[in-house]
Order: sequence, then C-alpha cells, then structure tokens
Amino acid sequence: MDLSIPTSINVIGGAEALKYIAADRSACVDLVSRAYLVHDSGDSSLPHSSFLRIPRRERDRIIALPAYLGGEFDVAGIKWIASWPENTARGLARASAVLVLNDPATGFPFTCLEASVISATRTAASAVLGAEALIGGRTARRIGFIGTGLIAGHVADFLADLAWETDGYRLFDLSRPAAERFATRLTERGAADVQVVDEVAGVFAQCDLVVLATVAGTPHLHDPELLANRPVVLHLSLRDLDPALVLSAQNITDDVDHVMREHTSLHLAEQQAGHRDFVEGTIADIVAGRIRRDPERAAVYSPFGLGVLDLAIGQWVHRQATEAGEGRLVSDFFPAAQ
Repeated sequence: MDLSIPTSINVIGGAEALKYIAADRSACVDLVSRAYLVHDSGDSSLPHSSFLRIPRRERDRIIALPAYLGGEFDVAGIKWIASWPENTARGLARASAVLVLNDPATGFPFTCLEASVISATRTAASAVLGAEALIGGRTARRIGFIGTGLIAGHVADFLADLAWETDGYRLFDLSRPAAERFATRLTERGAADVQVVDEVAGVFAQCDLVVLATVAGTPHLHDPELLANRPVVLHLSLRDLDPALVLSAQNITDDVDHVMREHTSLHLAEQQAGHRDFVEGTIADIVAGRIRRDPERAAVYSPFGLGVLDLAIGQWVHRQATEAGEGRLVSDFFPAAQ
C-alpha cells in the first residue's frame, strides 16, 4: 500500500472482519503461529500493556496494547479494549475495542478496525494452536468448557472449522442457562454427547482438553485432584487456577515477562515460589520443537494475549477488505503537510 502521501484512513467494522475470519479460520491460526515465531526471533517491540481502571469500580478496565511486529508483517499499532462485565446484564457485549494500524515507513495510521472480533479471534487461534501443539494433533477424547461466553464460542468455532475430532463435550458455567445455550449451539453444529454438568470437577474428570474462559478476577479452582487426569488446560482467562495447581503442572505461555503481571495465576505462583522456573517455555518453543509435552503432568497453556497477534490478524483483515473494495474510506482524514 503506497502511503507516501497519506490522506485517508480505512474504517472496517466488526461484521466485515468476522466475514473474512469465518471464511478462513485456518489462515488465522497460521498467522498467529507465524507471528509468535517472529516475536520469538526478537523482531518485535511489545511494551507492557497499560491498564486503565476506574476508581471504585474494580471490575471495569480499559487496556492499551501497543506493539510492532516485524519480519513478513512490518506493522505497528495499538489495540484499545474495554472490559465492562456488567454490560452483559444490560444486553451489551462485555468487551468493546478498536485497533489502529500504523505504517512504519511514515508513522501514519492507515486503518481503524472494530477489534473485539479480532481480539477474540487471536485468543481463540492462539488457544487451538496451543492445544494442537501440546496434544500432538486435532483429536481429544472429550473437550470441556468452563465459562461459555464469547471467547468460548470463538474457540468452539475454531475447533469445529479445523475439524477437531472428539467424542463429546462437557460444559460448566455459573449461569446454567448460558451453558445450556452453548450446548444447543454445539449440538446444532453437529456435536455429539454434549452435557452440562453441575460442578467444574465434572469437566476435569471427563475431559482431556479443558478450556478456561471465565471472567474470574481471582483463583477459584483449588483442588489438586482437578489435574489428576493430566489434561491439557487452555487457561485463557489467566486467573482461574490456584498457584498450587500452577506449580504442579507443566506450564507454557506466550511471553513470560508479560504474563507475570496483573495478578494472573502465574504471577501469583511466582510470588509464592520466589522464581519463574515453573514455566517451562513458550508456545514458540513448542511449535519450533525445542520443548515437548510432559505426559506425566497436566499441561497448562496460559497465553497472556500479545498485541503482536492483533496486528497480524488486523493487517490480514485490512488487506482482505481493501482488495474487495470494502470498509469505509475516510478521505482527507489527515491535514495537508504544512
């Protein structure tokens, strides 16, 4: 894209982004894998996320994730994502976000995308990438979901579109109606043996792949027996597991420095243990074959959610939309050079 004389910016909505993502989720997983490897090579810049919190409203927050991703991508940008859990009671989405991408040659932003879809997509793509790398294929005896909201739905869509094979699903949510709606969704997509259970133990006991996708702010899973069957756990919500469970498992993340912040379960485990040695490596280590799954322990994959992944997915969506002549081009967005 020639931005030697920047004048305009393309605005891409969530429905447009989802159209391209839903048409090729396999490409999204491949993008995330490649982005992780570029980040692992050191050709990226990833400042710590900034958390804006509202006084006397502990659950509400807006997070800024600036990043640069080099290699084949060569793009900078920032995601600005709000999380308002009480929105769901008002019939609104919990998360809302925008992603702005900048051209490294000029610094000018060239697109603004609705980013709650992109954020959920990169989270789900990272999850299924980790699941396949740790399991060694796209087969699980049973798949469990603890938390059946937006992120769980995106993960389920990725598992279905990537043709994962499983004999059944076990679901738990604090809202049983939400779990039952999720069960109906899975069944309508052709899933068999979908059951809603009354306790999280029922998910862990019956599943070898467990997806944690809650809105928990502090650990609520404490029983060491939960990991007795040595499942692969996709710890997407980051704050579900008691530090003792973390310390008993083989731990994989996407960036050790980034995940050891903001009272994640791994951060709490580090504070308790006084070191980070319990983290064996990153998803890039697994993908590159530098480390392998330990079959004698539960494997816990806790991706912090790196801004470089948003850049990779957002840039791809922008190119798809631009080539199709879609989006809303705002001409003369930038003032003429003085």
